[in-house]
Parts: sequence; C-alpha cells; structure tokens
Amino acid sequence: MTRLSPQRRRLLAPALLGVVLLALWALAAASASPILLPGPGRVLGRLLEDAVTGTLWPYLAVTFGEALGGCLLGTAAALPLAVAIHRSVWFSDAVQPFLGATQAIPAIALAPLLVLWVGYGLVPVIALCALIVFFPILVSAVVGLRMVDREVVDAARIDGAGSFALLRHVEAPLALPSLLAGFKNGFALSVTGAVVGEMVMGGSGLGTVLTVQRDAVDTAGMFATIAWLCLIAAGAYSLITWWERRSAIVEALT
Repeated sequence: MTRLSPQRRRLLAPALLGVVLLALWALAAASASPILLPGPGRVLGRLLEDAVTGTLWPYLAVTFGEALGGCLLGTAAALPLAVAIHRSVWFSDAVQPFLGATQAIPAIALAPLLVLWVGYGLVPVIALCALIVFFPILVSAVVGLRMVDREVVDAARIDGAGSFALLRHVEAPLALPSLLAGFKNGFALSVTGAVVGEMVMGGSGLGTVLTVQRDAVDTAGMFATIAWLCLIAAGAYSLITWWERRSAIVEALT
C-alpha cells in the first residue's frame, strides 16, 4: 500500500471527513422540515448566490475587521502582561487569581456595559472581541515562556544577554509554538465575539445579517451565513498553522 505524503494526508483527511458530514447532514435533512433543517444543496446554492452577487461581502468585511482588530488589541494587552507574569513571581501570584475570576463573566453580560461606556458602533464590538481573546492568548504565552529550557536561558545570560535580548532572541522564538496555538484559539473566539457583539450592540456585519435572517425565518440563509463565519475562522486557522509549520522548518534548518 502506497504511503501518503504528509501534505496529501493533510488535504485528504479533512476532505473525507467533510464528505461524511455532508452525507449525514443530507440524511438528516431528508426527514426534516426545510424550515428546521435545510439540505446541503440549498445551503450550497445560497453560498454560491452570495458569492456571485456579492451581497454579503461588505458585511463579511466588517465582521472580519472586528475580529482581527479585537484579536490584535487583545494580543497587545496580553503579551506584555504574560512577560510580567513570567518574570515576576510576586506579580504572578498577585494577578493570576483575578485573571481566573474574570473568566466567570460571560461575554453577553459585558456587552451592555460596553454600550454604556463606549456607545454603539465598531469600537465596542472590537473591545468585546479583545476581552474574549485576552485570556486564552495570555495563558498560552505564559505557558510557552515557562516551558523554555532553563539551561538555554542560563547559557544566554552567561553570554551577557540582557532582559530584552533574552526575550527577543531566546524566550520568544522558543515560546512561539505555544503562542501560535493561542492565536488559533483566540481568532476563532474573536469571530464569535464579533457576532455576539453585533447581535447585542448592533452593527453592520454578519451578526446583524443573522438577526435579520432569524426574524425572517430564513433558515437556509442563516446556515449560509454561519458557513461564511466558519470559512473566516478556518482561513485564519490555516494561515496560522502554515506560519507555525514554516517557523518549525526554519528553526530545524538553523
């Protein structure tokens, strides 16, 4: 039996799983009302219609911008804090219980507060996305920094590396795999935060489209819009995975 290359396996495996899931979906839709569960053919037709006519492109661009902006903002806040937690035992012991407590607050409860503080529009949605992605990226960054080999760090210090040089040339590159894993999770959560924010606080993205389609009982349209959201998250996930593999190859060659 011919052994598949890793590249072909990475393409074939999700394709086979997708075929199986589509077959199960078609079987379930055949015995259900189209209002409750439209078939994959109807949803695919709606996706193609949206792609050709470009009806959803402006809304998709807004949601993508909100998710990306929230992810970048959350990362900008999480990374310095992760370094401080890693470097200072006192600071770590002081803030970690409070950081854990913040995860008990649901995102849907923060949205009304952001409306009161910031108002409606793009800014509060981005802020909500940033709050959602902040903790996963912070945890992944702290874990990555703490997993760096202490012997490598000590050797760099003996060679005269200062605090910033140590972080830039030793700790950050070695912690990159863990950090990229946090980015994968964070961007997917950021897309969710953008949709939730638009549904609660209003906006002009796919969350608003879902609200209109829900009120119109347009189930096929809702499935198609959700599929676009999945494509955004899957595209970002694939891009970060490519970056992760590329950095691993570069590290192996050097």
